[in-house]
Amino acid sequence: MNRKDFVNSNRFGKKRHTKHFLVIFRQNSLGISRIGITTSKKTGNAVKRNRIKRLLREYFRLNKHNLCQGYDIIIIAKKGADELALREAKEELNEIISVKKFHI
Repeated sequence: MNRKDFVNSNRFGKKRHTKHFLVIFRQNSLGISRIGITTSKKTGNAVKRNRIKRLLREYFRLNKHNLCQGYDIIIIAKKGADELALREAKEELNEIISVKKFHI
């Protein structure tokens, strides 16, 4: 995902909130889903931010088949996201990202 796609998704995408994440969806014309991850200094130091990014990339890798195809998905971590385990992050994100519950 290049900067232009990332900015347009932030500006024009549909937003959904969970306790630890803000998720922005925007349809693309590629037929595949892409992920963008943002962590700010509010979420912690560099070690914590990198852990969150690794966690979210692993979530995306393991759950590609459950995601709607053809969307750019931006996940913005909120304060406290660094304390989540992969299972907890999966449960929270599946509430809004999974195909069965995907309502845009």
